[in-house]
Amino acid sequence: MASHQPDRRWHGRGPGRRVLGRTQHHLLAVRAGGRASAVSRGTTTGRRARTLRRLRRTINWRKRPIAGRLERGGDRADSRVDTIVATSRFFRPAVARLEPYTPGRQPAPDARVVKLNTNENPYPPSPAAQAALASLDVDGLRRYPDPMAATFQQAVAETLGVAADWVLAGNGSDDLLTMLFRAVAGPGRAVAYPNPTYVLYRTLSAMQEAPVIEAPFDSDYRLPVDALITAGAPLTLVANPNSPSGTLVQLDDLDRLAAGLDGLLVVDEAYVAFASSDALPLIRSHDNVLVLRTLSKSHGLAGLRLGFAVGQPDVLAGLTKVKDSYNVDAVAMKIGASALRDTTYTAEVVARIIATRTRLVTALEQRGFRVWPSQANFVLARPVDGDARRLHAGLDARGVLVRYFDEPGLDDCLRITVGTDEEQARLLDALSELQPPANA
Repeated sequence: MASHQPDRRWHGRGPGRRVLGRTQHHLLAVRAGGRASAVSRGTTTGRRARTLRRLRRTINWRKRPIAGRLERGGDRADSRVDTIVATSRFFRPAVARLEPYTPGRQPAPDARVVKLNTNENPYPPSPAAQAALASLDVDGLRRYPDPMAATFQQAVAETLGVAADWVLAGNGSDDLLTMLFRAVAGPGRAVAYPNPTYVLYRTLSAMQEAPVIEAPFDSDYRLPVDALITAGAPLTLVANPNSPSGTLVQLDDLDRLAAGLDGLLVVDEAYVAFASSDALPLIRSHDNVLVLRTLSKSHGLAGLRLGFAVGQPDVLAGLTKVKDSYNVDAVAMKIGASALRDTTYTAEVVARIIATRTRLVTALEQRGFRVWPSQANFVLARPVDGDARRLHAGLDARGVLVRYFDEPGLDDCLRITVGTDEEQARLLDALSELQPPANA
C-alpha cells in the first residue's frame, strides 16, 4: 500500500520560496477550509512559531502590527499564518511583503456611536443630489457609463471655470492617486512627499516598487520645500490641507516647489473646501502641477466614491491611458454633477463645520490639549499628559470613535472629525469624565 506521506516539494520561487515550502496536503487543507487540521499542521505551537519566524525573515514583517497579532492569536493566528503562507506564492514579492493601508473603523450602520474617526461630513448630501438619486433612470443602468464621465466632467469645469479637457474624473481621489502611481512611479522612479501625511502614498509606492523619499515636516508642519526640490523625484505629493494634521501650506511655498521640480507635483486637496486658499492658480502657471479633489468631505458623498483631477490636458491624457475603462459609474456621475452645482447648500454646510471646528479647538485647549491649527474638517490634538491612548480607549468604551496615532511625528495624538454640535457635545462630555478641564 502506498505511503500517505505528504509531498514536501518547494512551491514558488524567489524571496518567498522558503516560506512556501509547505506540504501539498497542508496547502490543500487551507484552500478547502481556510484552516488546516492538526494533522496537516503538525504540532500547533512549535509549527506556528517556526512558520512565523520564516514568514518574518522572508517578507520582512518583523515590525509589522500583524506579526504581533499572529503571535498572540492562538488557533486563529495559526490559521492566518497558514493562509498567508499558502497564498503568498501567487503574488509579486513587493505585494507579499506589503503592509496594507488600514482604513478607519466602520461600525455597523445601526451602531449607536458618535463616529468622529474617518473625517466624514456629518450632514446629508444636498437636496439637489437627493433629487438626482430619486429621479435616476434605472433602466439605463444596463448600459456601460460614459468612459470619461462627461456630464460630471462638465459640471466640474463649470464650477471651477476651466475647460472640460482640464478635468479627469475618478472613483474617488484614491482612484486618481492609483492612476498617478501606475503611470509615473516604479523601480528607479522615486516618489517624494513630506511626512507625516496620508499613509496611502507609502502603500502605493510599495505596490509600484518605487523608492520613497520622505522629507519630515517640522513640529509646526512647515513644508520642507528645499528638501523636496533636492529630492527631485518624478512624483512629488503634498496633501493640502495635510492629513492627519489639518495644517495648510501657503500658495507661495507650493509655487516655489513647483518651479523647482522637473517632475510632477500633485496637490491633494481632499479637505480644501474648509481651507482659506487652494492651489488651482498653479495649474495655469506650471505644466507640472495637478490638483486632486473629492466629493467625500465637503459634499457628504463619501459612500458614493467620486473625485476629480484638474491640470493641463497633456498631463491628463497620460493618466487616461492607465485608468480603468469605466471608472466612474452612472449613478455617481448624475448625483455628483447635481451636488457640485448646488453651491449654496455646500457653502452653508462648510460654514457650519468651520464654526463647529472653532468651538471644538477652544474646548480642547481648555482641557490642556495641544491642537494644531486646522483648515480641514478635523483637528489633530495631543493631551499634555501623554495620555492619548487611555483617552482613545475611554472614548471608545463610551461610544465615541476617534482616531489614535502613535508614530514618529504623530506620537500620542488623537485626530477628531468635526461633527454636528450635538456630536461634539457628546465628545466633550466623555472627555470631561476621563479628564477634567485644565482650568477646573
